Amino acid sequence: MADTAIAMTAFRRDRMRELGLAAVLVVAAAIVPRFVRDVYTMNVLILTLLYAALAQSWNILSGYCGQISLGHALYFGLGAYATSLLYVHYGVLPWIGLAVGGTLAALVALALGAMCFRLAGHYFTIATIVIAEIGMTLIHNWDYAGAAMGIQWPFGPDSWATLQFARDKTPYFHFVLGLFAVTWLVTWFIEESRWGYWWRAVKDNAEAAESLGVTIFSSKMMAAAISAFFTAAGGGFYAAFLSYIDPESVLSFRISLLMALPAVIGGIGTLWGPVIGAAVLIPITEVTRSFIGGTGAGTDLIVYGGLIMLIALARPEGLLSLLPRLSARSRS
Repeated sequence: MADTAIAMTAFRRDRMRELGLAAVLVVAAAIVPRFVRDVYTMNVLILTLLYAALAQSWNILSGYCGQISLGHALYFGLGAYATSLLYVHYGVLPWIGLAVGGTLAALVALALGAMCFRLAGHYFTIATIVIAEIGMTLIHNWDYAGAAMGIQWPFGPDSWATLQFARDKTPYFHFVLGLFAVTWLVTWFIEESRWGYWWRAVKDNAEAAESLGVTIFSSKMMAAAISAFFTAAGGGFYAAFLSYIDPESVLSFRISLLMALPAVIGGIGTLWGPVIGAAVLIPITEVTRSFIGGTGAGTDLIVYGGLIMLIALARPEGLLSLLPRLSARSRS
């Protein structure tokens, strides 16, 4: 009993240290815009934080629960279009649109989960791809949503109310930093909750988990709803950030891959893996696309793909394994 109490005390201490480290990193990140004046660099930082949040959201369902989805662009697009349509056609503030889009995406995830969670393994993954492609096709032919032409947000003065900042990108940085922090904090809280243990049990061995009393279906549904909500919130922010969306920019298969890759490369099913993966992959994506992507020969994609292959071969368990202490804590 004494050994158990000591172990539990050490475990709680590690958890609080982890939370403290995250708080320090967020505070440090918040002052970065003071030293960054270049617009391009600021855009890369914003996209890195956005995809860190999206990868963390994807990781909830696919990493912890083991339900590999390659159709999360559907939820991202739902958030982007819900926020845009409400603002452009009805004047509803983007803050409300974010909440509506997130709720709508969670409900859609529950509806789809009721059907797709009957599938297992690669069949589930294929189903998510197909459903996301169907969603993009529907938007392509929906005139009210701009069809293939997309939706242009009306230009207005810089305002937190409408999330429009033409002159200074710093507010966007702070907003997406807050979104990332909330997503990370929710994941941190769930990780050692009953749901977190249930998800990992379902991922490791669903039959054994069920024999021990874990309700597999409800566990998957909860993971899907939470994951979809935060993914849609990211989509709503992305729409405000660009002030323009079309089906290809928010619903394409590429978006789903960019959500999954940071978690996979960083360390799937871990708390810090998506963060590290996004910090490495997204800057590489943007730099290769910007500086060697204009040739039309696909050189940027070759370089990007080659780097991913090298990372996967050198560290198949993820870049998080380079940090043994964090890796051990995340996988405990």
